[in-house]
Parts: sequence; structure tokens; C-alpha cells
Amino acid sequence: MGPDNKLVLYDFDGTITTKDTLFEFCRFIAGDLFIVKIFVLLPVLLAQRLTLMSAQNAKEIFLAFFLKGLHQSEFDYQCQLFADKILPGLIRPQALKSIQDYKNTQARIVIVSASPQNWILPWAGKVGAEVIATQLVIENGKITGKIQGWNCNGEEKVNRIRKLIDLASYQEIIAYGDTKGDLPMLSLATQKFFKPFRGKS
Repeated sequence: MGPDNKLVLYDFDGTITTKDTLFEFCRFIAGDLFIVKIFVLLPVLLAQRLTLMSAQNAKEIFLAFFLKGLHQSEFDYQCQLFADKILPGLIRPQALKSIQDYKNTQARIVIVSASPQNWILPWAGKVGAEVIATQLVIENGKITGKIQGWNCNGEEKVNRIRKLIDLASYQEIIAYGDTKGDLPMLSLATQKFFKPFRGKS
């Protein structure tokens, strides 16, 4: 790629969306049982919040509790359904406009997310964005709840970006995020925006 190309990096949950899509997807999957299941998981969520448990361990417990044993074909179907029916209502309008504006300038747009890639990919494909995100382990055609490698957050976002993208090819790198887990990614940018779309959705 030439030196004049522009790279735009977006966090997904809370930046492009108004809510955490992992929670929303699990709510979508669990239906009326969601509140009961969250109540059962409260000790895990509290332990993670108090840093008594790593975010990765807590996330794997959470994922396993809601998704373990689900056939990959059913999981993929539910992810597509969620992307079609639920995600559009969670997208911040100004974030979507931002993506569309950059797309019109031929910028390369990459969503970098700690959420599993499975329900982000269908939506991202429609807006012309690539996805770097947490990947789930599949065994015998079923979801295990385990994460492949590391949760794509914090420094791991930078590791994944550097592994997949030649940053030196871009004269301008623009990054958007909304939590401390996005700060390492924002440090890569020539222009950075923190919580840019709040109050505009």
C-alpha cells in the first residue's frame, strides 16, 4: 500500500455500539432465562470486577455458561440472526456515519474488538470493515467457551494489529475507543478519539 493510505481502527462495544454486545448476544440466546443465569454468574462477575479473577478466566466462564455445547452451525445461525435483527438497533448513528464517511475516502477500516468475531463479522461485512476480534475454540463441531489464545483487549489489540497490518504503510492512522482496554490501540494512532460518539446516538 502507498504512503498516503489511511487506516481507521474502531473499538466495537461501547464505541460503535451503545451496549456490550457479548451481554446482548447472550441475552438474545438465553431469552427469559438470561436474568437467572446472570444472577448465578454474579460471583464470577464480581470477582473479575475486584480483580480477584483475570478478565480472560471470567470471560471463558461466562462464555461456557451460555454457549458451551452449542453446535457451530446453530451458533453461526444465531450470530447471523443477531447481526441482522439486534445489532442495527445498538449501533450509534454517528459511529455509522463516521465509518461511511471514511469508506467514501477509500480508507481501510478495521474493527478491533474483545467480543467474539462471530456476530461482528456479518455486520462489518455490510459496512465494508475488516474485523480483528476474540476467537472461540471449537471442538467436535461445538462451542467450548474457551478462547483461542488471548482475549483481544488491551495490549493484545496492539499485538493482533501489528501481526496483521503493516502500520508503516499508512501515513495516517486514526483510532476510536471508549475504555482503558483501548488505550494501547489509541497509542498507535496519529489521531485518536476517546468516547467520541457519546450523547450523539
